[in-house]
Amino acid sequence: MKSFERLVQALRRLPGVGPKQAERLAIHLIRSPVTESEALADSIREAKSRVRTCSVCMNYTEAERCGLCEDPARDRGLICVVEQPADVGALERSRAFKGLYHVLHGQIAPLSGIGPDSLRIGELLARVKAGGVREVILATDPDTEGEATALFLHGLLKAHPVKVTRIAQGVPLGGDLDYLDEQTLSCALNSRREI
Repeated sequence: MKSFERLVQALRRLPGVGPKQAERLAIHLIRSPVTESEALADSIREAKSRVRTCSVCMNYTEAERCGLCEDPARDRGLICVVEQPADVGALERSRAFKGLYHVLHGQIAPLSGIGPDSLRIGELLARVKAGGVREVILATDPDTEGEATALFLHGLLKAHPVKVTRIAQGVPLGGDLDYLDEQTLSCALNSRREI
């Protein structure tokens, strides 16, 4: 069953898919009607050929510029920097941000061989240098690599007349303090604000 094993191995390369889940997905695909499998393959081929990065924010789009960058109602003076296109979706679902985005397509991770040159940092700096940006919000993940990326970007951006902020970190809504780790509690105390 070489073809089945090849399918399982291909599915295991997807992010978040472990060996058991890959096997379950492979079994589902084998059991499904041929038209369903062909539709999946066709949609993958179509997406690979049509989806590209927005020329402004580096988010995924099928046009030269994404719908958010084309929206005249967005605040062009605010840029929220995120690591991945999925982060844009998460922030948009919150309905709390009305500015524009910039997608880095990763984070600085020296142990994985990912340095600043691997990210879309040059494009961000070009946007800031072009003028009109008054604030850059760094919304990288609150892990070691995300923090390193935010610090690196802050170092680059402080040479420009733009306010640089970092999203708050700490206690989630509905969370119990006794279940939180020390680092989360420390961030929450350091990020406190007056009410």
